[in-house]
Amino acid sequence: MRRSAGGGSTPRTRTKKAASAAPAAVRGRGGRPSRQQAAQLGERILDAATHLFLSHGYGATSIEAVARRARISKRTFYHRFPDKPALFAAVVHRIIEGLRPPADIPLLEGDLYEILRRLAGLILRAALSPQAIALNRMIVAESGRFPRLAAVTTGAAEEAIRLIAGILEGEIRAKRLALANPTFAAQQFLYMIVALPQRRAMGFGAPMASAEIDAWAGDVVNLFLNGCRGWRRTAR
Repeated sequence: MRRSAGGGSTPRTRTKKAASAAPAAVRGRGGRPSRQQAAQLGERILDAATHLFLSHGYGATSIEAVARRARISKRTFYHRFPDKPALFAAVVHRIIEGLRPPADIPLLEGDLYEILRRLAGLILRAALSPQAIALNRMIVAESGRFPRLAAVTTGAAEEAIRLIAGILEGEIRAKRLALANPTFAAQQFLYMIVALPQRRAMGFGAPMASAEIDAWAGDVVNLFLNGCRGWRRTAR
């Protein structure tokens, strides 16, 4: 190697060394992407897949189309996802995580009415978000051809039902509420909150305005807690 008069490398040689070392520092050992690069690539794939699934449907979205939109090779895709169902599950998981309320919201503070009213509002706002409506519309349209699609989306509903049922069980133990089946009651509560507003948002009627959504959540809680307490079955 040619050295300078002082015995060190020439400026030109040092510049070449720095240029060749820089990519290795960014990409990590063995030429592999850094952890940050890998995470960014995964997000880019999910961004592309989310757009294609929600815009064109599950059946019309191919791995080739996702790879093309994400500007990656199919080989790179398969390093991260084994197949299209796994990709779809990851997309649904990310959508659901994005709809969760902020961690600083006190979900379980107050009496039963206040807790259910707060949960009803949060659930309803999440269910009526543009991504949730687009996802639900796609599931309804394609569940006949791809019956396993609906199963991927049930996790969030089941989590909400378990949370509400647990709240009701606490009220039952404290003898403030009489229910034989809190899980069934929680299922009906969730259905009452979401079903009609979501249908209207999907085009089966006029979408609810913001004030109507707020009133709906309160009315559902009132009906759930008070509406049927005076009911008696008459003898036949």
